[in-house]
Parts: sequence; structure tokens; C-alpha cells
Amino acid sequence: MSLTLVLDIGKTHAKLVLIDADGQVVDRRSHANTAEHAAGYVALGVASLTQWLLTQVPQLPRRSDISHISITTHGAAFCPMDENGLVLLPMDYEWNGYGDFHPQLQQRACVFEETGSPALPLGLNAGLQLAWFKHFEPQAWSRVRHLLPYPQYWAWWFCGQFASEVSSLGCHTHLWSPHEHSHSSWAWSQGFDALSPPLQPAWSDLGQLRPELAACLGLPANTWVKVGAHDSNACLARYLHTMPGATVVSTGTWVVIMATHGQPVSLNAKRDELLNVSVEGQCIPTGRFMGGREYAVLAGEASPALADIEHLEQLLQGGWRATPSFCEAGGPFAGQPGKVWQHDHAVALEDVPLNLRPALAAWYAAETSVHIIRHLSADQTSPVILEGPLSYNEAYVAAMAALLDKYAVWRSTDELEGTARGAWMLAQWHTRQSFQTGLSLVQPHSSVQHLLATCYESNAAFTHPRVSSFARPRQSS
Repeated sequence: MSLTLVLDIGKTHAKLVLIDADGQVVDRRSHANTAEHAAGYVALGVASLTQWLLTQVPQLPRRSDISHISITTHGAAFCPMDENGLVLLPMDYEWNGYGDFHPQLQQRACVFEETGSPALPLGLNAGLQLAWFKHFEPQAWSRVRHLLPYPQYWAWWFCGQFASEVSSLGCHTHLWSPHEHSHSSWAWSQGFDALSPPLQPAWSDLGQLRPELAACLGLPANTWVKVGAHDSNACLARYLHTMPGATVVSTGTWVVIMATHGQPVSLNAKRDELLNVSVEGQCIPTGRFMGGREYAVLAGEASPALADIEHLEQLLQGGWRATPSFCEAGGPFAGQPGKVWQHDHAVALEDVPLNLRPALAAWYAAETSVHIIRHLSADQTSPVILEGPLSYNEAYVAAMAALLDKYAVWRSTDELEGTARGAWMLAQWHTRQSFQTGLSLVQPHSSVQHLLATCYESNAAFTHPRVSSFARPRQSS
């Protein structure tokens, strides 16, 4: 029994990854997540995901060798449960039907100095979701006995045991006080603390598979289920001991930038800056934006392969760029309408040549990432690590190296995304040989640096004071 089965549930896709004791991928499966309509709100597609697991796990090779199951999921999702299962389906954080309840609740719940959790749009503060359930679904709420963060719900689904975990409680929920290592005063006032099962470390064995589920899935009955972790923090976990002090850029639907240098940082709640909590309980200054979603808007239907050095050079030579933002879900420029420019002239996105749009998306994602990094980690001796899908994007990596020319920029060369690798490492947490990470130092591309120096006026005021740290294209001669 030498295999670990990782369940990695992102907002857009869920993945099953079977990994051997040397960290090599044996098998992987992917599932497009869907939302479902519940009574009065939009919920996460738990039923669809459950059916996918029941179908796909029995098809995995070498199932008899699976010793552990380790789970990581996106944040802003909680499951109200009784002893037998879900009382209310977990809310999809992109649902925006709160009306006047949202600002009224935020005024009471959001004490940024205590929680490090800013007031976010939509349902990105999970405490808001729970307060809405309590207020608008009182009969169902009266049956709730446990509030499980999303990773711990799936751990319960596998083994039938209840637990809470600190990285899931501490990711912009309003429910946790990172400095006190306890529930927030607002969570206590609402009784949410009493419904939270005891805290356990993400790497702990929560329980063995439920016998009937083990038989159904064709897995060994003595397979252990780990407690699990929030996805960005699972990605961060792989570097807590191998690259202490690093700033980790975890990319996916969200680009989440976490600074582990341990130095005081003045966070601005209005810029979607917050305190995350690592799996080991440290306070982690964090900034983020919905970069994957914005990348898709800017790139459109163009081939992803076009995000290369050649097209990035053409983009810079042509004076194309974009300024934030292109989605409504948080980020340092939330509420500001995104614009596309050629030199000093605003243009429609459709005016950008289709073959340049992936490079435009990569350049935009890099500028926004660097804007956050420079605030969270002004110390240029702190290494920057690029993780996730954008770490394989040639244009994004080259842009990051050019814009962060004073920093040491590394990118992951692991075949696994950081969230899944981090979940696998949590299953091996006490065996330090598993903490060897595949990283490559990024060498700045001379032509990109030259074009940045000659085609752009760095740090010039552009179109809005909130984007003044973005580079400005020079006028063509």
C-alpha cells in the first residue's frame, strides 16, 4: 500500500490524482465543476461531484495499493450538516443574491484588525453564507449540528468523521482570529464556534474509509483519510520548510500571492489584502485577484500556445496593454472597469489582434501579480516562486522575470500543480524526503527586458491613480 489518492477540488475543475511513494503520477482524472440551484440560492455541485467520484474511483489502477486519501479544495465554502449528512447544500460563492443583507452583515462581522478578513463581494466571506442560512433558513438551520469547511466535508464523506482545520477556517471567512488562534468574536456571538468540530492538523489521519464506501469504490478498507486543507495553503505547504521566506504565487482560477518572510506588512482590506493561515498556523500576508478568470476574458478563443516570447515581444512593440479589472470578484482594483489600450488610446478588446490576445492576458496577469508582490514583499532578497498553470505560460514567466528583475524568480517544474502536490506532501508530512521540490531559476529574457526599457515608461501615472505602478507604453515615434 504505497499510493496516495489526492482529491483536488478547484472552483472550475476537480481532479483525482493517484501518486506513488516517489511522488510520480500513476493516474489522473478531471471533472468540470457545475453549480446547482437550491431553494433560494445557487449551490456547489456536490451531487455531480459525488457521482463522478463513485464512477471514477473504481476505475483507477492499482486501487489495492492506496494507503491514504488527501483532500484539498477551494475556500469560501462551508457545509451545514447533521449527524447523517448535509442539511443545506454548500453555497456557491459566486451567487450574489444577498441584497441588503450583505452590507448590513459586513458592518457587524468584518473587524479586519481581528480577523485579517476583508469585506469581499459576492459570497467570498464564508461567514456571510452561514449568517444568510441562519437568517433565511431557520427551520433547516435548527437541525444543523456541524459546520464543516469544504475539504473536511469530503474527508467526512470518505470516512464519516468530523473535523475542522485552521487553513480552511482562516481563509477570508470572518470566522477566525489568526493572532488569537481561535474563532472570532463575531463567530462566537453567532454560535458558529459551537458548531465547529475540534481542530485537527491538515496532515492528521482522520479515519479509515467507511466500510460500505470502501466496498463500493473498490478500495482497501484500511485506507486512511487525511483531514485536508484549503487549496492555496496546500500549495504553500510544500515550501514552508524548503524555501522559508519565499513569496509564493499560486495560480489557477485565482492568483493568490502569499508572503512567508514573517515581516510586518500593512495590509489594506479595500485592496483584497488579507491574512491567510498556513497549515501550521502561521499568519501569512496575502494578496489576490481572479487572474485565471480574467486571463480567459482577455485571451478569448485564441490558442493558449500563442502566449510565447515571440508574441509577447510583438505586444510590447505595438504598445498594447490592459488595465484592471475584468471581473467583479475582488482583487486590488475591485470595482474599476477594465480597459484595453494601444499606447495612450483606449480601444476595444476586439481591436487587439487575435494572435496577441494570449500574450496580452499574460502581460496583464504579470503586471497585476507584480503590483501585489511589491507591496507584500518589498525586500528584494525574498525569492518569488511561480506555481500552477501560469508557471508553464512562457509569456507570463518572461514578463514576471522582466518586471521583477531585482528578485530571484523561480518557477515550478513539477508535473503536478502545487495544490495537488501540496496535498500529497501533507499525506507524507512526517517523512522529510518527500519535500524535494522541482524548481527552476528563471533567467530574464534579454529581448523582453530591452523592450520593457525602450517601449515603456515604468512607474508613470497611467489612467487612474490606483494603477500608477503599472508600466505605461511609450508613444510610437
